Amino acid sequence: MEPEHRKRLVRPTGLIISTALLLAAIFAVVVLVFFVLSSLSPLLVGKCVAVVNIDMPLTVEGAPSSLFDSGYPGSEQLAASIEEINMRDDVGAVLFIFNSPGGSVVATREVYGAVDSLNKPSVSYFREVAASGAYYVASRTDYIISDPDALTGSIGVIATFTEMQGLFEKLGINVTVVKSGQYKDIGSPYRNMSDEEKAIMQSLVDEVFQEFKGIVLKNRGDRLNRARFEEVADGRILSGRQAQAVGLVDEIGTKKGALMKAAELGGIDAEFPSDVRVCEVATGTTQPGLFSMNAFMEGLRASSGIPSLSYK
Repeated sequence: MEPEHRKRLVRPTGLIISTALLLAAIFAVVVLVFFVLSSLSPLLVGKCVAVVNIDMPLTVEGAPSSLFDSGYPGSEQLAASIEEINMRDDVGAVLFIFNSPGGSVVATREVYGAVDSLNKPSVSYFREVAASGAYYVASRTDYIISDPDALTGSIGVIATFTEMQGLFEKLGINVTVVKSGQYKDIGSPYRNMSDEEKAIMQSLVDEVFQEFKGIVLKNRGDRLNRARFEEVADGRILSGRQAQAVGLVDEIGTKKGALMKAAELGGIDAEFPSDVRVCEVATGTTQPGLFSMNAFMEGLRASSGIPSLSYK
């Protein structure tokens, strides 16, 4: 016969095990219900329009948050946020709201690639500014609506150099450069650029510019007035109205109208903008703050004299 003290030890242990198993079962049921409801969410409440705000310059490195500014994401982080939309079953369409002057060639292409990879209908809305690289990205969306007074266009490429040779001569500053080849210090601020160097940089700018024009021609197709496009593809900025006349924009309208158009393309029934369920897409910001190494390295890059190409 089992001793009495042995029975007293076994019963509490069995109770603990039973309780743990019950709690584990309850947790498993809760998790299962959560996933079932998540998968059924589009059926229960309808699909939403994912809204992506591109209200920043397009740069590879982004800008770190600080005491005075929230910062903005780099192109890789922004592209990743856009690509993740493809995995969301609750999203029926995507609305990009632009307020961007464009940015570097590489950053623009990275964000463009993410928009190009979308498997959902997309609409662009130009709020205040959607110029150069921002237009490059927007051209890949299915439909473009612009505020009539938004600034867009600025289709072109630019490389800017600062020459301080004259200033250094006045200050008595002499800079000696030892280089492996004739053009190794092309774009250096310490001397004036030669005609041959200007020709080299011009060939790079022209090459990238032709690629930009080709993207617009491909994406806008028959909607584009080719003759007018060639005329305005000289870097000039356009109002939303002027862009529509060229065929760079499909419609003049409001943000609410753009939301309704996205809902329409996504097969979402809505009589009014308030009927459309909106899913905000967080693009995030770079971290950390005011005196980050990222900011320090960017300052070094900017002062190095290394040329860069920009859509802005």
